[in-house]
Amino acid sequence: MNKVVAHYQDGHVLKGVTNDFLPAKDRFHLVPADSPPGSKPAEVLVAELKALFFVKDFAGDPAHKRSQEFEAGKQPSGRKIRVDFKDGEVMVGTTQGYQPNRPGFFVVPADAQSNNERCFVVTAATSGVSFV
Repeated sequence: MNKVVAHYQDGHVLKGVTNDFLPAKDRFHLVPADSPPGSKPAEVLVAELKALFFVKDFAGDPAHKRSQEFEAGKQPSGRKIRVDFKDGEVMVGTTQGYQPNRPGFFVVPADAQSNNERCFVVTAATSGVSFV
């Protein structure tokens, strides 16, 4: 099971677990974090998302100041990328497979202390993507 936080393009957020997310599929199922055991999963349409964050835990660290910088002296794996979302958020990280004609792509955040392990970015929710 993957702990995920689904950020929708309309601004709402859904936290939960999934075991059937695949980048090539148009939907997956998510069991909300606050639902009782045995609850039926919600169907999530990828086209409605801004991004799907794979997280270490749901609480995160409210005191953590997010960084857009790579760790000094450490060579990151993949190509450095900057993602500008339509809502104004900017994410800097690395990617192994960005192609503008695909519905989405994975980004590993530059901030090694981030609660986000990786993020699936929905291409339609971006206003710009560039290699840095």
